[in-house]
Amino acid sequence: MTMLDTLRRRCRWLGLACLGESLLLALAALLGWLLRQPLLADFRWRWRDGALGCLASLPPLGFFFWALHSRWPSLAAIRCFLESRLRPVFAPWSLAELFFISLLAGLCEETLFRGVLHGGLAKWVGQPAAVLAASLTFGLCHPVNRAYVLIVGCVGLYLSGLWLLAGNLLAPMAAHAAYDFAALVYFLRLYRPK
Repeated sequence: MTMLDTLRRRCRWLGLACLGESLLLALAALLGWLLRQPLLADFRWRWRDGALGCLASLPPLGFFFWALHSRWPSLAAIRCFLESRLRPVFAPWSLAELFFISLLAGLCEETLFRGVLHGGLAKWVGQPAAVLAASLTFGLCHPVNRAYVLIVGCVGLYLSGLWLLAGNLLAPMAAHAAYDFAALVYFLRLYRPK
């Protein structure tokens, strides 16, 4: 594969990733309209909440680092998925591209799952049911295997709790983006399977 082919492939994957995240934002706009929930109703730019979100990414990152070395069969299957599907796509990406897609994922996914789904449903079914529904949906949208759906669902609960604690959608957005970026950089640049 020539350098030009690698660059084309990288641009194609980056474009598809951006398109996918943008479609989630479009879905959030549609659901927001249906649920009468503005997209960024609880978003305010505050450094403190952004920093809180970045710090809040540390516990899920600790779990991720541990999971990469675990012998539990379900986690080994997730590792296998990451090696076979994620590494070939993202390994050629620059740090700037990884940062950009992580930022976009934090913004778009948290707008959809926390801001619109959780926020909109809370008015209709109450806070606990809305947290569960948004977290379950978040997990089901990551169907690598049952364990991964459960893990991501628990991360969804954690991010919803962070949003409720901070009262600002910026906190889970920052946590999500920081987690994705750090996990991608570690997995692609530092982690080597045995």
